[in-house]
Amino acid sequence: MRRMRVRTFEEHSGISVWRWVVLGITLALAAVLARAESAPQLARVKDVASIEGIRDNQLVGYGLVVGLRGTGDSSQTVFPAQTLISALERMGITVPRTGSNSASNMQVKNMAAVFVVATLPPFSRPGYKMDITVSSAGDARSLEGGILLMTPLYGPDGQIYAQAQGALVLGGYMASSGGSSRQMNHPTTGRIPDGALVERPVPFDLKQMHTVSVVLNDADFHTAEQMAAAINRTLGSARAHAVDSRRVEITAKPDEDIAALLDRVEDIEVDVYPRARVVVNERTGTVVIGGTVRLQPVSILHGGLSVNVISETKVSQPNAYSTGTTQVVQQTTVQAQDKPVNRIDLKEGATVEDLVQELQRTGAGARDVISILQAMKEAGALEADLEVL
Repeated sequence: MRRMRVRTFEEHSGISVWRWVVLGITLALAAVLARAESAPQLARVKDVASIEGIRDNQLVGYGLVVGLRGTGDSSQTVFPAQTLISALERMGITVPRTGSNSASNMQVKNMAAVFVVATLPPFSRPGYKMDITVSSAGDARSLEGGILLMTPLYGPDGQIYAQAQGALVLGGYMASSGGSSRQMNHPTTGRIPDGALVERPVPFDLKQMHTVSVVLNDADFHTAEQMAAAINRTLGSARAHAVDSRRVEITAKPDEDIAALLDRVEDIEVDVYPRARVVVNERTGTVVIGGTVRLQPVSILHGGLSVNVISETKVSQPNAYSTGTTQVVQQTTVQAQDKPVNRIDLKEGATVEDLVQELQRTGAGARDVISILQAMKEAGALEADLEVL
């Protein structure tokens, strides 16, 4: 009888106990998320900033990839053959430059001219290995199965900092037979893990640093001031101060171990106030909206006019025994369709989730969402930085 009374109460109330529990949990989670969005985020200095002067360096080189299966550069690409001739001459092999066997008649389809790029990390010493990326510079169809010959990598100052060589690893392929072909990803770009050896270090001496500059990834005056205050609390003295919205300077003591100082500074946790940002990629139709984005009350009317022009070519055939001739007639049909206007009303306190739900309800596509976001930014209803890639 007791169970029967409980079941009858639920039927009369219309809301079960479990629904009340789920509703309570949902409201609690919403409150926690709201507080999380309004509160600052704790982050280490090394995750939101970098040390001025300690940076990567870009390297680039030009070389040859050999061992291809007939998918290399064609004879119309001249510079791979010139590079091959120079390499052979350095090895003591003479290639005739005139006559029927001259370099102009070379048919080498198993090689390709490539550019090699790499990033040299700071404090790299001779013998350090790093990854490289190899990309075709000519009209090669695929670099699959190729081996990069020894290629010097140059820095911006024209000096050689590394040597690259090794077998390529591709993330795609291309296959063709009988006029049909199939391609996946980009077979003309590959990587060589640990494919370069550092030959020359980038000169940088920590002992010569009398002032350490911490540079924020995102400029913000409040974050810079909070970082300077946190550094002073950790060091126990007022040695750090914010120069501007991006840089915080720390004065080093005489004969202080700079590496130990940087170790302490980078591990400090500071309050970070990230900027509200909406990132839009028009090429792929991707829209990423941050959780801290705020919306103002706004009404959105969105519709479209679709116009299709269809052209058909028909043959007009005269009747038998007539004097007419056969004519090709082009018939053009214009179809116009005016889509109904969709209306979205966002009241005060609306969130990004409300905007996304309303856009999904109206059936807006990715391109429509991008146009709506740009219009909202111009109208002042989108409190965020709109970044278009």
